[in-house]
Amino acid sequence: MNKTHSKLLKIVIFLFAINSLSLCLYFSSHHHNSNNKQEEYDSSLTSNDHSHTENNSNSNNVNLKAWPILPSYLPWTQNPNKVTARSCEAYFGNGFSRRIDALSSGGWFRCLYSETLRSSICEGGSVRMVPERIKMSRGGESIEEVIGRSEEEELPDFENGAFEILGSTARSKWLVDESFLDAFVPDGDVMRHTMRGLIRSIRVVDNNSKEFHCDLWIEEPTLLVTRFEYANLFHTVTDWYSAYVASRVTDLPYRPHLIFVDGHSRTPLEGTWKALFSSVRYAKDFSGSVCLRHAILVPLGYETALFKGLTEKINCQGASAHDLWQNPDDQKTARLSEFGEMIRAAFDFPVSRHRAEKPFSGHNVLFVRREDYLAHPRHAGKVESRLSNEQEVFDSLQTWVSNHLECKVNLVNGLFAHMPMKEQVRAIQDASVIIGAHGAGLTHIVSATPKTIILEIISSYFRRPHFQLIAKWKGLEYHAINLDGSYAHPSVVIDRFSRIMRSLGC
Repeated sequence: MNKTHSKLLKIVIFLFAINSLSLCLYFSSHHHNSNNKQEEYDSSLTSNDHSHTENNSNSNNVNLKAWPILPSYLPWTQNPNKVTARSCEAYFGNGFSRRIDALSSGGWFRCLYSETLRSSICEGGSVRMVPERIKMSRGGESIEEVIGRSEEEELPDFENGAFEILGSTARSKWLVDESFLDAFVPDGDVMRHTMRGLIRSIRVVDNNSKEFHCDLWIEEPTLLVTRFEYANLFHTVTDWYSAYVASRVTDLPYRPHLIFVDGHSRTPLEGTWKALFSSVRYAKDFSGSVCLRHAILVPLGYETALFKGLTEKINCQGASAHDLWQNPDDQKTARLSEFGEMIRAAFDFPVSRHRAEKPFSGHNVLFVRREDYLAHPRHAGKVESRLSNEQEVFDSLQTWVSNHLECKVNLVNGLFAHMPMKEQVRAIQDASVIIGAHGAGLTHIVSATPKTIILEIISSYFRRPHFQLIAKWKGLEYHAINLDGSYAHPSVVIDRFSRIMRSLGC
């Protein structure tokens, strides 16, 4: 009897233990799932989670990169009541609010127009690209292969029907007419508006036509980009920014593919395109017709605030997204900070708001150099001298650093022409102070972290506000030394540099 009771007791204890373990596992799993849902909700308040639009819900998103969570991200909207014309939000791309449907019967094509930027982001479904109807060089070659090739050969010339779209042909064979282009894709100051030419070439093909043959379908959203000054960092950044804005305005849930509809040769800047987007190809890479389930036509870089700010006053001051969320201000922006974080995140650099921007182990002072290099087929490999005694200035800075050992300062020789793009971005984000002569390399300050200080040395021959504006729009402290000619007296540079370092506690 005692043995029987003992066995029963052991069985009861065993069953109780099993039941307890099961309950623990259940509640642990339930708690974990609840936390995951909360984290997903929190992420949706910052940047990553975007609802699928009517046009991309069937995308095979396994081929696409996710959007990173960016501390400076603020929601993008197409609500015209929330964006004031000529406000900072409108200038920096969140003002493409006027929707014009160019095709809505049998297919779809629409443009989102910005009165502030005077340009459109256009998108459509079931768009067919016929590469042999685009007259241009192949593109993507090494520079050495195509030395001497003219720019005219590289820019696209679209024959009628270079692009086609499924739809009803009851009203017209062509998607849009010249009055539509004049109203929503105006030439502006661009001598040859390639995106306008692309849209002009689009022919409507009846839904039931067998003429709409596709050798390849791309199911995921795809950006179509035409570039001009593709080897210059400043102009390329305007193209990066325009492509980024087009992706956000059209509410893409993942980073899209990208096709260059131009015939330019390959440059080191291409690495950043590939980092920013899910894939990059040239139109002439395709051997037959390519059909795009969702095509987005990116405005030219000339139509961004980064370029327009050189000729018209864009009175915006950089501010943190947190401050703007709590206190919206039409004269402030966090968009360039958001974009700079996007570039850094694309190269896998951490951008979390919970991480100190620069863990202190001393101050990195980056001196951005201008070097001779082969930029494109028509470039002789020589850069214009913006600072005739650049080496002398660098040596003077090195001497100052050597004489101030009480302050931990590391002077970085920014030989960007010989550095991979990822290392260039790393050097920018790690810098407390960035010094350089006026030149495209300083455009990298779009990726600078908060509290970075900029010192620009400006020749009297190149006195334009490119980098002063970027610093202002990012909310960075900016200083300039304006030269009489292109020679900088080292003592003047050292005096200004010393005051900057004293402000940092040196």
